[in-house]
Amino acid sequence: MSLDADVERLLKDAMHRSRRSFKETLNRAIRTALGGEAASTDRLPFEVTARPLGLRGGIDPTSFNKLADNLEAEAFVDRQQRNRS
Repeated sequence: MSLDADVERLLKDAMHRSRRSFKETLNRAIRTALGGEAASTDRLPFEVTARPLGLRGGIDPTSFNKLADNLEAEAFVDRQQRNRS
């Protein structure tokens, strides 16, 4: 027996999300779809606690583009000098 391409993709996505094997994921999906048992999660949800980091003193967030331009110009000059050598 083989799976349709779209079903295979859905199954692989579910495997990735749940971090479970092919067999576990397929059996859970079939049971849930056929009403055999509700989809339950026996794992705690992953939570990220955000906290403000702020910027270091002396860094002006409005000048990041200027900094990027300066670094790009320096890299260009370095490449030109190496090519001449």
